[in-house]
Amino acid sequence: MIALHDILHISVRQVFRQRRRSLGVVLAVALGTSSLITMLTLGDQLKHDMNRDLDLLGGATVILAGFTTSTDTTAAPQSFLPETVEAIRALPEVESASVATDYVDWLALYWRGKTTATPLLGVDEHYWHTSSLAAIKGRLFGAQEVEAGERVCVLGEELAKNLFDTEDPVGQYLPIRTEVFKIIGVVGGLQVGDRKKFALLPLTSAVRRSNGTMRADRLMVRCRAWDGVLSVGAAIPGIVAQHQNPKFLKVDIAAKQLERVISMIWWIQLFVAVSIAATLTVGGFGIWNGMMSSVIARTREIGLKKAMGAEQCDILAQFLCEALTLSLSAALIGIVLAFIVVQTAGAYLQDKPSMALFFLNAGISFVFSAVLGVATGFYPALRAARMDSVAAIRYE
Repeated sequence: MIALHDILHISVRQVFRQRRRSLGVVLAVALGTSSLITMLTLGDQLKHDMNRDLDLLGGATVILAGFTTSTDTTAAPQSFLPETVEAIRALPEVESASVATDYVDWLALYWRGKTTATPLLGVDEHYWHTSSLAAIKGRLFGAQEVEAGERVCVLGEELAKNLFDTEDPVGQYLPIRTEVFKIIGVVGGLQVGDRKKFALLPLTSAVRRSNGTMRADRLMVRCRAWDGVLSVGAAIPGIVAQHQNPKFLKVDIAAKQLERVISMIWWIQLFVAVSIAATLTVGGFGIWNGMMSSVIARTREIGLKKAMGAEQCDILAQFLCEALTLSLSAALIGIVLAFIVVQTAGAYLQDKPSMALFFLNAGISFVFSAVLGVATGFYPALRAARMDSVAAIRYE
């Protein structure tokens, strides 16, 4: 029986000699492996970024909830209690939740010789992340300003341009009715509704100064992914009922947009999966075809080895090792390519991919490539092992 290290040495040398014939097969398996690792490693990050930017498709991952008393004018108006909001934030499918005022207070602001219709909205510190908003000038108020009810405000970029033109509004003061609010920032980014024209105040500041017209009765919930929207929307009424009266609660989900997004993502995932499967199938067929050609071309060699005492298991092991060498070398190339792609994509997405996840997926792909090599090389190896030595030596 031939020693294992001799079989490995012969197999690697044989694959190297036939590298031109095997190049296409190796590249096919390498590309399929690379695509699989990249998709598994970056899938969650791409999903997160797409969820964050789905406001462009109508806010499909955003759920709006609020209290309405339009059917009963005698009912006491309700606000979302802090414990209710915290319980909703604790849901695993929820990324963030923000409380704001449903009522928009329109202010006829007389400013620098002209009157500008200015809508006022009270929001909490979570509003920026939930609405995918960012400061393009100055900063956005946080938990400290909201808790203290400070007289600060943030302007939408369009309102800031209308009021100050090219002048920097940060640090200036804006008269809102009988009080003066300091402008600490200008907000931009993806807009939910028409927030570019709004003046945004800390929630507590807006509620205290509204004479009861503004309340914390608007809840905006952003889900981590589109596939959690329906379950979160269904859970909100029950959570509200555990902490306060759920009467007149209304939960709105962008159902049509969500349906389109799910359909679009499903087709994209199907296309990617089919492409990877097709690439690996072509690579596997290439290994099988190459090994069959190698068996036929080396028929006399097989016969001579068997005549010199090589057993069926030795021939079987040698050709299986050759197929395994092909698939594993392709897997190693694919892992290197995937590492380059993942690092490049991570830099483009401005997010560092998880190396632990990458190496886990690389290990899974390596094992899969080994199984692919053994599965596709088994029949050619078995055919070679069962050859009759005399007929093989006489083969022309």
